[in-house]
Amino acid sequence: MIKTEEIRFGTKGFCDVIDITDAIREKISASGVNSGTVTVFTPSATSGLTTIEYEPGLLKDLPEFFEKILPSDIPYKHDETWHDGNGFSHMRSALIGPDITIPFTDGHLHLGTWQQVVFLDFDNRKRNRRLVLQIIGE
Repeated sequence: MIKTEEIRFGTKGFCDVIDITDAIREKISASGVNSGTVTVFTPSATSGLTTIEYEPGLLKDLPEFFEKILPSDIPYKHDETWHDGNGFSHMRSALIGPDITIPFTDGHLHLGTWQQVVFLDFDNRKRNRRLVLQIIGE
């Protein structure tokens, strides 16, 4: 069985980190699929998906990390083309990637004890975002 679902939400931009674990669980539960995999995909060139321990220290560390490796205050060739000032957000998105796949059994996501699925909004402004979930299993 294959089910396709969406999650929609607003973000603040600038490395906004949003825990989407419970929203994924809810979509799996409502899908009628008991065991399988869920792929979560962000149809965006300025965001990404990963897992972290969603706690206050990492919520500060993660944006600081991205600012160190791909600073927001330096020129990017993308900005010369589009003049939108978000070249850094495209680079960060390319580094993290647009999707994540997680196995589940009996509706339970196989995540570690301290592991949550997070959406990272790298853009330089707030956005309305959409995630596509493909739930595959039986």
